[in-house]
Amino acid sequence: MNANLLELQGVHTHIGAYHILHGVDLAVPRGQLTMLLGRNGAGKTTTLRTIMGLWRASQGRIGFGDQDITTTDTPQIAGLGIAYVPENMGVFADLTVRENMLLAARKAKHAGQMDEKRLQWIFSLFPAVEKFWNHPAGKLSGGQKQMLAVSRAIVEPRELLIVDEPSKGLAPAIINNMIDAFAQLKASGVTILLVEQNINFARRLGDTVAVMDNGVVVHSGPMQQLAEDEELQRTLLGLAL
Repeated sequence: MNANLLELQGVHTHIGAYHILHGVDLAVPRGQLTMLLGRNGAGKTTTLRTIMGLWRASQGRIGFGDQDITTTDTPQIAGLGIAYVPENMGVFADLTVRENMLLAARKAKHAGQMDEKRLQWIFSLFPAVEKFWNHPAGKLSGGQKQMLAVSRAIVEPRELLIVDEPSKGLAPAIINNMIDAFAQLKASGVTILLVEQNINFARRLGDTVAVMDNGVVVHSGPMQQLAEDEELQRTLLGLAL
């Protein structure tokens, strides 16, 4: 079995006339949490969207397990066990928290068919999801919406969880809660790829790290190595952790 659950090899992505990714090489090891870092505009979100088939790779290969998913449609990619939480969270504001969760639980036709044991586990990670179960999702705070978005992504078992900037705009207490939740998710065996700007978040959670700049990965390796090397941090990110 390949040690990497997800691999990108020489991936290019064009959006209209714009050439955004210029040959991305990225490996996401099984059972680990990989941080994808970089300045704004480096190509991180485009990389995630390309993995999910929302934008097509114009060159290169994307492998998931032993499958080539480079040209696979998004619904089929999701069906392989990959969940994606976009930066805007994608919460349906007019639906209740329960209805949002039910939409993601594709094997359930009504709330009573959702896996109760799994729901209780999710409630233990994100108590607000249980507290506001019958409330409209649009009335939740930013942090609560982020908890709902992640909860929705894991309402069914997933092999790979991809999340774009989960701590963006959140209060420190909510960020700590999110860090604890991702640590528990990783301990449960879920492989995770996170785009993040909060450096403390990255340092506390990451096993491996890839740093992007101008549409390519310019550094990859253990997160601890980057966290301990201030000169490397300044070179790659323009700041010290």
